[in-house]
Amino acid sequence: MSAAADVDVLQRLMPPPADGGTAVDWACITESWGRAFPPDYVRFMQVYGAGAVQNYLSIDEPEPKTSLSEARRDGMVVETANAEADWESEDKSPELEGTSPLLITWGVDATADLLCWDASGRDPASWPVLVYKRGDTRWSRYDCGMAKFLARVLRADFPQCPLSAVFMWGATDAVFQKKRG
Repeated sequence: MSAAADVDVLQRLMPPPADGGTAVDWACITESWGRAFPPDYVRFMQVYGAGAVQNYLSIDEPEPKTSLSEARRDGMVVETANAEADWESEDKSPELEGTSPLLITWGVDATADLLCWDASGRDPASWPVLVYKRGDTRWSRYDCGMAKFLARVLRADFPQCPLSAVFMWGATDAVFQKKRG
């Protein structure tokens, strides 16, 4: 399925806000991170923008990769550094043992789970989602993009909930609230 189609599915489960969308300088983001971001995430930012799903999962707008001292306190750079630290110290599912992914965090939930991409591959459309489920203190891999991952959580379409709480699990009438200010 294409990035647009994955976001279309997501829109049927979670209508975007009327004032959705966040303007992003994708050339700046690509240059600072040294890679383009996945097309489904780009489309998500165009349709939904930065905000929260079910007042539980925060999806922040991308920010240029800078030093930690210059980064936003709860932004992508700081949360990626948190993910990298957790990667080093926490358990991994068997398929992740012995791997060293290039992590970029795109979401953080209210139970401190981290949702990242393994950005090691050349094609961002094929980056899998890696989740650090803090409740289990374990990393797991999901071979789908961000939009498909969110849709599968909202449809309860994994063998078990990949997040520490079930606020989004099976929520086929989910609410997205755009970040203000």
